Amino acid sequence: MLVTEIVPVDKRRSKVILDEDFTLVLYRGDIKRFKIEEGKLFSEEAYEELLHEVLFKRARERVLFLLKSSDKTEQELIRKLKEGGYPKEAIDYAIGFLKEHRFINDENYGRRYVEYNSGRKSEKQIRYELQRKGLDKEVIRDILEEQPVDEESQIKAYIRKKCRNPEEMDRKDRSKIIASLARKGFSYEAVTRVLGGIYDDN
Repeated sequence: MLVTEIVPVDKRRSKVILDEDFTLVLYRGDIKRFKIEEGKLFSEEAYEELLHEVLFKRARERVLFLLKSSDKTEQELIRKLKEGGYPKEAIDYAIGFLKEHRFINDENYGRRYVEYNSGRKSEKQIRYELQRKGLDKEVIRDILEEQPVDEESQIKAYIRKKCRNPEEMDRKDRSKIIASLARKGFSYEAVTRVLGGIYDDN
């Protein structure tokens, strides 16, 4: 592999750009230790040594540190490692380590997420956020079947908070309430069903 460029990222780290746009983010000490220089070849043997002696351990420590602050899904951790400039081999190693020691389980994460948020977020919003975090649609569906979201209670609480006397709302106020709840992911049908229970539309 040819080292095409070394670009400083901050006072301690630099991007090492190899041929075919392959990039590593390394500390200056790593660059010096492995004798990485612009315009010179970086051998496969040296790269393997860098992986096993430095980057595997560093990636593992990074994901363990990230999990200390809060639960994260596999996809979130992969994204963080990619942002940190770790190569695929180091990312695969770190994620494999976490799975082997049961530090991550996306299905369990999803169950905890739904349990915590089912009283304050719509089902649609929860689905969207879990998909964005990398959970499979079928896994999310199964979790929500086990732990249904009580949308009607949330809608009622929101209406009571926004309007002291919901029974006296006019059409304009109702439209504002419906639009606001729709932006939070609640369906028109669910909102109008709750409103219909508060007073007779006729």
